[in-house]
Amino acid sequence: MQVPLLDLKAQYATIKDEVLKQINEVLDSQRCIGGPKVEELEKKIAELCGCKYAVGVSSGTDAILASLISLGIGIGDEVITTPFTFFATAGCIARVGAKPVFVDIDPKTYNINPSLIEPAITKKTKAVIPVHLFGQMADMDPIMQIAGQASLAVIEDACQAISAAYKGKKAGSIGTCGCFSFFPSKNLGGIGDGGMVTTSDEELYHKLFIMRNHGSEPKYYHKFIGGNFRLDPIQAAALLVKLPLLDKWSQARRRNAAYYTKKFKDSIVGTPQISEDCVSIFNQYVIRVPRRDELLKHLQSQQIGCEIYYPVPLHLQECFSYLGCRQGDFPESEKAAQEVLALPIYPELTSKMKDYVAKTILEFYQQ
Repeated sequence: MQVPLLDLKAQYATIKDEVLKQINEVLDSQRCIGGPKVEELEKKIAELCGCKYAVGVSSGTDAILASLISLGIGIGDEVITTPFTFFATAGCIARVGAKPVFVDIDPKTYNINPSLIEPAITKKTKAVIPVHLFGQMADMDPIMQIAGQASLAVIEDACQAISAAYKGKKAGSIGTCGCFSFFPSKNLGGIGDGGMVTTSDEELYHKLFIMRNHGSEPKYYHKFIGGNFRLDPIQAAALLVKLPLLDKWSQARRRNAAYYTKKFKDSIVGTPQISEDCVSIFNQYVIRVPRRDELLKHLQSQQIGCEIYYPVPLHLQECFSYLGCRQGDFPESEKAAQEVLALPIYPELTSKMKDYVAKTILEFYQQ
């Protein structure tokens, strides 16, 4: 049996006609930059996240980049974040000329360990970027308390966590701003790149709004240096079709996660640990296992899709060698990188497919 890691074609088949209709509306209008589709999506995402404002941008990466620029973070500044995340989190910090300062993760949730943040703060620290990894939000209360005491901005990297919740509050609504990705593989994925920044800070919203258009306001007058960070209206059109289905899809992912977790109970397979304070959207379902690389090859040989998120922590990436980090500096991140493996979790999985995945893994460890 073939079980892909993700099957976007299965999802698209259920919404194809409406997506094409919405895209044709954009093409017929020839409002190919900005326009009513982008504005409607911004309004609905702001409502979903419980924020006053949302600004559509060109990707999740650009959401982080635009946030850093708009907050005035640049050369000589430091930003604290986790080394166990997608490259864009730290890459954007470096791109604005600031220094990424890493602190280790909580081994249970894979999210940044709040107790390690305060010791990493210096006079140069301007912000903290907690990452809501794999669809579960970071422990935000202590992070916000520490940031408040040190007058730091908090940029929520919520690119994997749209509609996830922490103590009843949605991702992107707790920090100074929240950054989202609409990359096709996300729970709310577009048909290409796209992103969004949410905030309830009116001044920051205004800066973000003009930063996405080269810092221009009015046209051809530039008080700031921004970038071309605009969200394409064709992406907005497709996302508006998917948005009403997001909760249903996330619930299906949670059911699939519960199914796996029950199958792996009392086995050598470590399953995701979701905090009582959190509602996860399971952007990924990540297990921890011994002999991970052997299992990966075995699953691939059995036509089961799987992926390592992430095989090399950021502090050990060659491009960050100038930071002077070494093997052993962040042991929990390094250990996770050797043990984690993501399994198929998308809503369209059948019971037979899930059984096949679980059975194949359990049989591997019984050999």
